[in-house]
This record gives sequence, structure tokens and C-alpha cells, in this order.
Amino acid sequence: MEKGKKLPTIIEDVGFDFHWSEEKVWAIDVPAEDMDILELEWHFDVPFWNTPDGYYDLTPSQVLSEPEKYKIEFERTMKSDLKYPLDIMFWKNRWLLLDGLHRLVKAKQLWMKEVKVRKITVESISLIEK
Repeated sequence: MEKGKKLPTIIEDVGFDFHWSEEKVWAIDVPAEDMDILELEWHFDVPFWNTPDGYYDLTPSQVLSEPEKYKIEFERTMKSDLKYPLDIMFWKNRWLLLDGLHRLVKAKQLWMKEVKVRKITVESISLIEK
């Protein structure tokens, strides 16, 4: 979290209550499996991204509906590489992304029905914390 900035309530409500290292997540040996994209679509309406002067104020749905307005984020999304699976954890009664939001959004943009995911267990938190 940026110093002096408070997380929006929605992020506090749905997000993790720990900080993790993506590199440590990637290092965990977990097989990839297919998942219906519908199980992850709730991410599209949560402001996980930032506008240039904002802070957790941009949703993937906004980027998809106005790609020219949010050109930088849209281009970053479309450059993401779907050969890498999404890393998810079951948290607060649903699957939450640890890594891969841009890839998930790209998959939706490409009308994919399934994505490859790696399910990281809650028991792995101590291995991935910063």
C-alpha cells in the first residue's frame, strides 16, 4: 500500500490480509488445471488497478469497455502471455487471484471459456509472504 493512502473498502472486503511475493508464488510447485472463467469473473468489477493519478480506482470492466480511454492498461493486458497460468487461492469463500489479472482479462477479451490456473493453498501463505 502506498504511504498515506487508504485502501478502498471493496479491496479490504475482498482482498488478502497479507502481502506476498509473486516470485515466491511462482516458485511453488503446483500443477496447472483448467477452470471455467465464470468462477473468476467477479474480479472484473473490483478496482484492482490504478488510473494515472488514482489509487485502486480502475476496474478491468472499465478497461474492456473503453480500451481507448484506458489505452495503457489495455495494451498491457493484451501483451500479457497466456502461456503462464493464473495463480489463485480460495479466500473468503471464492477464488482470488494472487497473480494473473491481466491474463484473465485478456482471456475474457479473447472470448475464452477456460483459463489455466494453479491453486495455491492457504497453508502456503508462510511460503509466499513478503
